[in-house]
Amino acid sequence: MLPYFQYSREPIKSIYLICFFLSFLVRIPFWALTNLLPSWRPRRSWPLSRTIRVKFMRTLLGGLFQTSFDMVHVDPEKLGGTGEGIQLVWVEPTPDLVVGEIQEAAKINNIESVRLAGVWYGGRGKDANAASQPAGPDEKVFYELHGGGWVIGNAGKKWDSAYFCERMVETVEGYNSAFQIEYRKSRGPPFLRQGAFPAAIIDAVAGYNYLVKVLGFKPSNIIVTGESAGGNLAFALVRYLNINNFPSLPIPRAQFLLCPTADWGRSHVGPESAMERNTNSDYVHWFVGGWGANALRGALPESELINNSWISPGGLRMPHVKGQFAGMPPTLIMAGDAEMTLDGVTTLRDRILADNPADTLTYIEYPDTTHVAMTVKWHEPQATQGYVDLAKWVESFDGDK
Repeated sequence: MLPYFQYSREPIKSIYLICFFLSFLVRIPFWALTNLLPSWRPRRSWPLSRTIRVKFMRTLLGGLFQTSFDMVHVDPEKLGGTGEGIQLVWVEPTPDLVVGEIQEAAKINNIESVRLAGVWYGGRGKDANAASQPAGPDEKVFYELHGGGWVIGNAGKKWDSAYFCERMVETVEGYNSAFQIEYRKSRGPPFLRQGAFPAAIIDAVAGYNYLVKVLGFKPSNIIVTGESAGGNLAFALVRYLNINNFPSLPIPRAQFLLCPTADWGRSHVGPESAMERNTNSDYVHWFVGGWGANALRGALPESELINNSWISPGGLRMPHVKGQFAGMPPTLIMAGDAEMTLDGVTTLRDRILADNPADTLTYIEYPDTTHVAMTVKWHEPQATQGYVDLAKWVESFDGDK
């Protein structure tokens, strides 16, 4: 396991951070020199700027995981605000919707349904009245679940998923708003344990209930989306709704999973695995290094990271029973061939295909593309192509309801 949070206590934390940020004065020129020629870069087609950005992000995340997440923590009360183009709302708990395997895991990890913040982007993000008004009979919405390895990230304007929401709303005709739920993140030693599995699933269900039962959106007008760990969560939400068949909560019209991180048991290993061959072209090392997965499982046995289909639906050693992932709505999975977590994505893809009609799933893998490229402005032209392909996919089924 990587050396997590070894500098988490003061005064060593402050000393480390000062030296860490000063080190970029040396790191960036060094990266530029050692990647000056295309043949020296992780991918020959990459511009030098992308190579440096990927290295910068990987290093910056290392600084967070060696100290604390204080720099990226956001108070839910301050997620929305006038002039930011987003609006904050509050979502009430739904304990009656916590059932089955999820209920049993919640008892073990002492997880309850709680009141949550939610954030509106697009048309409903313009003012508070628009955010809280009932849905129109034909109003459509993206329900977005952000990434962050279960341990960081938020629904606010400064997180990458905000850009993702804004671009989807701009690009996809008929979908003028996007809603994010501020689901609970997981914590583990050396910090106080909190937000373990299945807190995020319980919160995602509450957000969906808010859209359908509180605001009155038709499930046929909702596309559930998620990137990275949020893609895993989006898939878990749709599967949970499908399995439990709640009369008042039909499954959504479709789901879009961007680079879903689906193997938290790290079962795809070896020199030919994406985890190794793409180690220089991605930046997720600290997310998949072990600490986040252990924070997620909480008091559950370590074997749950391998065997639990809600945590690792794309894990090689997760027992896949025929029909386990059946009943999916139209599903789009996008990934990049430069991702470390690609193998888990393709395994999840194959399992969905095995349990559903072939036309249920559309899979697009972009060459020379790293993790969740559509959430950043600098990964072009792949990011823009992703939005073009998303719009085409929605158009292919949206008129047939």
